[in-house]
Amino acid sequence: MERVAQFLKDAEVYYLATVEGDQPRVRPFGTAHIFEGKLYIQTGKVKEVSKQLHANPKAEICAFKDGQWLRVTGELMEDDRMEARQSMLDAYPSLQGMYAADDGNTEVFYFRNATATFSSFTSDPEVVKF
Repeated sequence: MERVAQFLKDAEVYYLATVEGDQPRVRPFGTAHIFEGKLYIQTGKVKEVSKQLHANPKAEICAFKDGQWLRVTGELMEDDRMEARQSMLDAYPSLQGMYAADDGNTEVFYFRNATATFSSFTSDPEVVKF
């Protein structure tokens, strides 16, 4: 999982896909943080992505860097603890101008039943489950 988180951080931007009814929705994200042995992302409760994940937690992220790409598939589950939100904000100080752990908007999700696949055009895929 550490390798997955590092790849996402090194790529700086990854794309999160969710579902809204029968329509896929994809948008850029940038947060990836390990807290208590789980891979977390962050968003705001007011955003459509939050509503989509609460309706259907199945999601996939994809990032590309240096000729290699990573896909992570699983369920994104909300962790409503203040400690989880604060840990994310501590890891990403730039977010603190827009979010606070106790603002009623900051939301963190962790991957459950995740499968990460590292791929490239020059080597066989490598699969990691967590």
